[in-house]
Amino acid sequence: MNKVDEIYKNSDSIQEYCELYFKYLNKVLTSISLSEIERFTTTLLNARDRGAKIYFIGNGGSAATSSHFANDLAIGTREYDKPFKVVSLCDNNAILTAIGNDNGFDSIFSQQLQVLLNKGDVVVAISASGNSVNLLKAFDVAKKKGATTVGLSAFNGGKLKDKADISVHVPTGKGEYGPAEDAHMVLDHLVSNYLMRFIRN
Repeated sequence: MNKVDEIYKNSDSIQEYCELYFKYLNKVLTSISLSEIERFTTTLLNARDRGAKIYFIGNGGSAATSSHFANDLAIGTREYDKPFKVVSLCDNNAILTAIGNDNGFDSIFSQQLQVLLNKGDVVVAISASGNSVNLLKAFDVAKKKGATTVGLSAFNGGKLKDKADISVHVPTGKGEYGPAEDAHMVLDHLVSNYLMRFIRN
């Protein structure tokens, strides 16, 4: 039984469930390494400084977070003279379905990176389990092309945590997708809001 199941089992009302869930989420958030967040944020800033592109990838809820992250960094920072050049590779349905149909779902990101990626770019993969094959294959392409890899993971980090050049790990129990994905979205807003203010000062 994971922690969220335990919270539900021990709750006598919706309000009590909310209270316990919020308490657990706060514990998860305050357990994330601040130095890992700093390394990630610095990596994004350095990419901006050298004009490199940043690509976000993920599946399911993590695909939505990838799109949200790309929006917040590229558009939300409102910096156009020296922008964050960020793209989510989760958003083009024609490309995703073409690659998935022709070469398999495991190649939907790696094949895009073979076309788009340049040396010095950054690839950010978001995954609760850290074991999605299409993300791991994307990292293989990134490493061959001389790009920096960043993994935002949860649970025990999976293979992604060890394979990434820079890792931000959200320490949740296995299968706790809610808190894991909540935390990844908090990281989006935390990092994006910091960078928006940093580049204006």
